[in-house]
This record gives sequence, structure tokens and C-alpha cells, in this order.
Amino acid sequence: MHSARYAGDERDFDKNIDKLLSKLKGSTDRHARFRAVICVILDKKEYLFEGICEGKIIEKQTGTSGFGYDSIFIPAGADKTFAQMTMTEKNSYSHRKKAFDKLVGFLKNKNDL
Repeated sequence: MHSARYAGDERDFDKNIDKLLSKLKGSTDRHARFRAVICVILDKKEYLFEGICEGKIIEKQTGTSGFGYDSIFIPAGADKTFAQMTMTEKNSYSHRKKAFDKLVGFLKNKNDL
């Protein structure tokens, strides 16, 4: 899915959130995930590094930090949305950080060879 254009080509996250919450109204399965994949090509070989953050979509926007769907997503193991977290808290769950950490580990090991 193209999450930035979920409600139209204009990339309006408020419209995206409204549309998503409307579609989920009355749903008991609100499981969701953020997923990031970093691709690196070295010596003509492709390497993929994936980070996933499992969580759930709540019923209304909560919090003012972050962007995108942060105000309606609570990561598994947390009690607040990404939009309510400090950057340090958010990074402890972040799908992007997980993917980036895998990339950094790969590059460190590659340099040790």
C-alpha cells in the first residue's frame, strides 16, 4: 500500500487517518505494523535489511509529535502512541531503526573480513 497516498494523491495524512479510522470503525482486529526495508548494492550484489514494528491502531488521534500515522499507532509493548513518545522512546520500537541497525551490523562485519 502507498500509505502517503491512501486517501488521495495530495498526501494529506489527516485525510488518510480519517479514512483509515472510518474503515476500522467497529473492528476488533486493529493489529497493524510498520515495515521498513533498506536495500544496498555492493559489488553488484543486493542486500536487504528489514525492520518491523508490530502494534495496533487506536480509535482516535492521540499525541502531537511525529508524522504520518504516529498519532494512531501504539507499538506492541508500549502504552502510548508514537506521537506521544520522545525520540528516544520511539527509536526503541522504530522499524526504521531496526532496519538501519541491521545494515550497520552488516557493514561492520563486512569491514572485519
